[in-house]
Amino acid sequence: MTWNVHSTHTQAGDLIQLVGLRHKHFIITLKPGAELQTHRGTLKHDDLIGLPWGTQVFSHMGSPFFLLQPSLADLLRDMPRNTQILYPKDIGFILITMGVGPGHHVVEAGTGSGSMTTALAYAVGPTGRVTSYEVRPEMQKLARKNLRRLGLDERVEFKLRNISEGFDETGADAFFLDVQKPHEFMTQVRKALKPGGFFCSLVPTFNQIQKLLHALRQNRFAFVEVCEILLRYYKPQPARLRPTDRMIAHTGFLIFARRIEPSNDPRGKDLLNEQHVAQTLDAPEEQ
Repeated sequence: MTWNVHSTHTQAGDLIQLVGLRHKHFIITLKPGAELQTHRGTLKHDDLIGLPWGTQVFSHMGSPFFLLQPSLADLLRDMPRNTQILYPKDIGFILITMGVGPGHHVVEAGTGSGSMTTALAYAVGPTGRVTSYEVRPEMQKLARKNLRRLGLDERVEFKLRNISEGFDETGADAFFLDVQKPHEFMTQVRKALKPGGFFCSLVPTFNQIQKLLHALRQNRFAFVEVCEILLRYYKPQPARLRPTDRMIAHTGFLIFARRIEPSNDPRGKDLLNEQHVAQTLDAPEEQ
């Protein structure tokens, strides 16, 4: 099965999305001879193979559906999960802010069900790679299955380990940390990142932010930003444009930072003070 994002017509083995009335949707893999049973009727896969994307199709009961390529956001929302996943609103901002792109190496700790892993693997492209650490075997197994379903598993190296033992990698372009106590692992994270590398963590509470901010300063990270992303949709009706009844509000706080290499040169004192890292220079950095 493949997530085909470059074709103009469906093929056997493609992941497809069928969207019907009231936005009811199904994401399935096209298989010759198979059928999709819905409460609005049956659709034969053979009737869908070879059609242009965007075609309107009908069940045996005459119910209409649109045949679409699922977007990354669609796939992440539909992803089988054992825990809460990251929302597309947060993932998109993380990828852009950390500058993740083709050919990059990104380390992730806290694989979970693999939603962020999927987005990272898609963003780094076939020439990049993602290294993802998880301590729970059952979660890693699910994440592997989710990545394999999309044909992205070859871009990811999964490692089963307690990250307090440190990371094998050095010189990573970016690091995403999604664990319960991120402040406890900043020494290990710094060693895995290249100088100037990007860091991001997502936490749900103010107490975790405070602890992480202290740990970032102690481990010589700067350009720290704390934010949250709120998303409000509007009803797309020109005559009655207004917000929808429900809103995706707080899902977590995002903390961004960069690994820096500060100098003892007195000319840089003001900048170090501004970034709140001057007091860390007297402490030797662990090798």
